[in-house]
Amino acid sequence: MRAPAKPQDRILDAAMRVFRRHGFRRSSIEQAAEAAGLTRQALYHHFDSKEALFRAVIARLYESALSAEIAAAEAEERAGNGLAEILVAEISARLRQLVSSLEGSPHLEELFSEHLAQAPDLYQTYASRYAEQVAATIARVCRRTKLTLHRGLNPRALARLVEMAVHGTKSAYPSMLPADAFLKDLGVMLRMLIAGAVVSPAKQPAKKSRRKRENRT
Repeated sequence: MRAPAKPQDRILDAAMRVFRRHGFRRSSIEQAAEAAGLTRQALYHHFDSKEALFRAVIARLYESALSAEIAAAEAEERAGNGLAEILVAEISARLRQLVSSLEGSPHLEELFSEHLAQAPDLYQTYASRYAEQVAATIARVCRRTKLTLHRGLNPRALARLVEMAVHGTKSAYPSMLPADAFLKDLGVMLRMLIAGAVVSPAKQPAKKSRRKRENRT
């Protein structure tokens, strides 16, 4: 039997429905309390303002996207796929989770802009956590498969370029919709980026041999 939802989870579920339906500006604490089956005073016991409630919704959304990203990377690694496919899958899972939570809302553009206005610190915190997750994946896969990155690149530097590719693609799809087209274009960019960042295994023995010849002379 499923355990009953915790009061705060119930409030956040209700708040998400309210924000999706009315947008941020036209939503109120009263609407969220009614949707959660609580009085306004009871909701204020958990969140002291609409802004605090919105921030909590955004934080949970970011956290769920991170969880989806980690799970996707682990699944692709278990399947034995290469670095490019693993990164495309994990980042697509993250972004699809973010999009699906708000997709269908008539206030999508407002919610995207308000989340940056109301929670810029959360945005920066999770942007760093997402980049760290990508860097960890790159380091782990390179170690496991004995991949070598081009000189001047390390997992953190490549992760930064990957996130730049994500943001560059988002500039063409500000709301990340239509999701399928957005993720398809992003996948193409990421595969090209990874292909250019990884040293071909066929080239590595030649480089070693050349160094040996140079050392002899």
